[in-house]
Order: sequence, then structure tokens, then C-alpha cells
Amino acid sequence: MDAFFKLVAAGPLFFVSAWLLMIFAGIVGTDVGIHPFGYLTSMVVTIGLWLTLAPAIGAAGRATTRRSGAART
Repeated sequence: MDAFFKLVAAGPLFFVSAWLLMIFAGIVGTDVGIHPFGYLTSMVVTIGLWLTLAPAIGAAGRATTRRSGAART
């Protein structure tokens, strides 16, 4: 049941992280050399980041769980 609530909590977090990406891209855009982009582009970039980072984070989480479980026995 815990996984269900984590999934439900990820929905609003997606929209907030896309909004923050849009805001920070507008703030540092001239320093980095990019043009400010809108919310829809920010959502696409956020989906790409989540799809790239989620498997790595999941694998790292499982690796630490296995290590701590192996240390107990």
C-alpha cells in the first residue's frame, strides 16, 4: 500500500518540478546561454529527466536494501 501513496505523491511533484525548472531556466538563462522556455517545454524536459533518473535511483535503492539485508544474516 505504501507504493500506491508514493505514486500518488509523485503526480503533484511532477508539476511542481516542471514549474521550478521553468522558473530557474528563466533566471539563469542569460548566464548559461539558453532562451527562456515555457511550461510545456519544461514538462517535456522534466519527463525526460524523470525517465532517465528513475531507473538509476531505483537500482541504487535496491542495492542498498540488499546490502543492509545481507549484513543482518
